[in-house]
Amino acid sequence: MCQDCEDFVENGSKILDLGCGSAIAGREFQKYFRADLIGIDVKDQMVEQIPFKIFDGINIPFPDNYFDYVLIGYVLHHAKDSISLLKESKRVVKKRILIYEDLISGFLSEMICGIHGATFSYLFQDKKGSANFRKQTEWEKIFKGLKLKLIFEKKVSSILNPVEKKLFVLNKI
Repeated sequence: MCQDCEDFVENGSKILDLGCGSAIAGREFQKYFRADLIGIDVKDQMVEQIPFKIFDGINIPFPDNYFDYVLIGYVLHHAKDSISLLKESKRVVKKRILIYEDLISGFLSEMICGIHGATFSYLFQDKKGSANFRKQTEWEKIFKGLKLKLIFEKKVSSILNPVEKKLFVLNKI
């Protein structure tokens, strides 16, 4: 993931790992980019130790333009309100939002995403959550509506995986 993002992230930057989960990815970003990184999530499930805050899943507890970058790794499909979460990400970021997301691209991927969402909800969200996977065209429409410019995208899944995984790099307009 760090190598995917190296053309878009400056060393020594301030990064928010939104929905950091285990904090494994955040810790790698922290080391790779020598970043001042903070993770936030609705629960503390960290395996790696990084600076961390719990938040409500929508309102990011930092002031406007506080971070250079926001990293959102496979989180939006689990969010209560992914659009509001993207608005908040835009509010707290100065430069770019880096999103890794699973995309629906056919019947098999939709079925696998559904199973993933139900399993994740059962194991990690106390059976209260639901997943909201989208097609790429839906994400592009949301980005445009929020005045986020898609400057780069990259497929990061293997040919054998029916669920398309993508990196989206967005700038504020």
